Amino acid sequence: MTETTEKTSRALTMKDFFREENGEIVPIDESVLMDFSDGDIVEGDIVRIDKDEVLVDIGYKSEGIIPANELSIRKGVDPQEVVELGQHIEALVMQKEDADGRLVLSAKRAAFERAWNRIEEAYSEQRTVEGPVIEVVKGGLILDIGLRGFLPASLVDIRRVRDLDSFLGQKLECKVIELNRSRNNVVLSRRAVLEEERKEEREKILTSLHEGEVVKGTVSNLVDFGAFVDLDGIDGLIHISELSWNHVDHPSEVVHVGEEVEVKVLEVDQDRERISLGLKQTRRDPWQEIVERVKVGETIHGRVTKLVSFGAFVEVAEGVEGLIHISELAEHHVETPGEVVRSGDEVDARIIDVDPKRRRLSLSLRPKREEREEEHRPRREEREERPRRDRDRQPREGGIRTAGAFDQLSDLDLERE
Repeated sequence: MTETTEKTSRALTMKDFFREENGEIVPIDESVLMDFSDGDIVEGDIVRIDKDEVLVDIGYKSEGIIPANELSIRKGVDPQEVVELGQHIEALVMQKEDADGRLVLSAKRAAFERAWNRIEEAYSEQRTVEGPVIEVVKGGLILDIGLRGFLPASLVDIRRVRDLDSFLGQKLECKVIELNRSRNNVVLSRRAVLEEERKEEREKILTSLHEGEVVKGTVSNLVDFGAFVDLDGIDGLIHISELSWNHVDHPSEVVHVGEEVEVKVLEVDQDRERISLGLKQTRRDPWQEIVERVKVGETIHGRVTKLVSFGAFVEVAEGVEGLIHISELAEHHVETPGEVVRSGDEVDARIIDVDPKRRRLSLSLRPKREEREEEHRPRREEREERPRRDRDRQPREGGIRTAGAFDQLSDLDLERE
């Protein structure tokens, strides 16, 4: 009784359904053969692994063949690295019988079908998907999420990533942001996941910042119009006009990525989650120093930086320029500033006006009125001295003065003759 029970409960094997005949495996009973069509997904065990293909026993009259390039979505893989003997595997029937009468299967296409349904659900329910980075391609990364998911470089992190190779092999959690079945296209975003994680932290930072407050941060990115600064999880922007008191052509002239800076909060927009920062406000204004140091009428040294039709600009301190109007370049009429000065010339100019509100400094190369009068005074005195010198040249007794010749003639006694 015990022997009968053991025989009845014995696990069935392939020998119960197939026999070897003339070197081929044929079914004992044709009714046990599987009934499937191209495109169906079947299951089986790996019975052999070759360099370019894998044999799978799915209970059919012959083993199914999975070509090496149909094992995985990864390119150029070695079958030995992907599967192992005895492993249970799912495969999609590509061809029930090829030219050689073989059953051709695809493991990656079966995985794709399973994965697509799962990814569609994740997309509709706004859930995340996860997979390792298997390739670095132009413009981003390829993730194995059961199929090839594309993660654009701009969506890998909150900040711009310069070295994409460092992510190779890492398992990343992403959101599906675009899905196109006809093109088998899946676009992912890791940035969306990171931003959601930081949302509470961002809100806390936004509510804690106040206009006029000075805070510390790290320069995270440079763009043509300014520099972004990371304030412990949220980026603020320093517009290029707020980087320096001097003129700046590009932010790299003032700061570099990774530099720690002290900035002033200029504006906090809670609705748009935008923070405007200023760097120059935390540094001494050179214009203010000039205003405090100089007075109208004083002479200041500078260098001519630029000539324009209406005058010449002179740098009198770092970041501070004054204007010599064309009418103040010389006492005589000047057609063009180039007649008097050239760019690069060192000059000593007189301050004729300081306008702190408009940040304007007016200069002059013309001497003061007193100096001009002093310069012309000796000429007038010289003219006044000439008559005195002429009188001194008149002859003494016995001589005839030219100016008084007729006076002397009147003294002659002409009647005596």
